[in-house]
Amino acid sequence: MSQKEPETIEIKISEDILRARQSVRTCMVDLGFSLIDQTKMVTAASELARNTIDYGKGGTMRIEYPAEEGRTGIRLIFLDHGPGIADIQQALKDGFTTGSGLGLGLGGSKRLVNDFEIRSEPDKGTQVTVTRWR
Repeated sequence: MSQKEPETIEIKISEDILRARQSVRTCMVDLGFSLIDQTKMVTAASELARNTIDYGKGGTMRIEYPAEEGRTGIRLIFLDHGPGIADIQQALKDGFTTGSGLGLGLGGSKRLVNDFEIRSEPDKGTQVTVTRWR
């Protein structure tokens, strides 16, 4: 199979969450991921896209296709230029929210993927990178 090209999707309005979910599922099917892996990554993508809109005031989701150590994967990079996260460790705890949600998005997303990285600076925004390997 030839290497897929990375793509970037704007995440600005609620309809963009559906587009992001559909793109992730299609890519994962094309790469031969199991239905369970697809469901986990699509769920994480949905949560992180929602956070990008609700807390980051919109941004982007970039889909990449890493290959290393004999394995292939799908990597999603969510980037926003919102207010940032003051306390990342607190934000990762279940039940913590600065909005009206349940506070399960970041921590739940972390549990659904193989690799999870978050970087945030106050007043500069947040980048969340998640990877699922096959």
